[in-house]
Amino acid sequence: MNPTDPKPAGNLEPKKDAILLVDDEKPLLDVYTAALSIHFEITTATNAREADFILQKKSFKVVVADHLMPGGNGMNFLVRAREEFPHMQRILVTGYMKPEMLLRSVNEAALFRYLLKPVSMAELTKVVQDAVKAYAASVAAEK
Repeated sequence: MNPTDPKPAGNLEPKKDAILLVDDEKPLLDVYTAALSIHFEITTATNAREADFILQKKSFKVVVADHLMPGGNGMNFLVRAREEFPHMQRILVTGYMKPEMLLRSVNEAALFRYLLKPVSMAELTKVVQDAVKAYAASVAAEK
């Protein structure tokens, strides 16, 4: 930095943690984004294939994925994400309460949490905040 350059303002906001939201229902993505963008930097994808592509271009601390989507379900996407990005925390959102499916999802994708629809925005925000903390703990534990 050149000493003659003006100093940056002291009130710059800290960089927000990056979160990826994946859901085929655009109105739901918009609601999630509105609630979470206050606290996080949000990127969205409308299907698992698009989300896979985005993950190759940018790092995220947390991914929130819907379970049932055309062209590939969220659970399979989260299993792939776990293999490639083990520290990234994974949250599955589902409208289907099948205990065996949820148990399999938790185990195979090493989910941080699963949320049942309809999800309150307060609960979603809290869970994502907790997942960001878990990401930091996971990265720190490896050092």
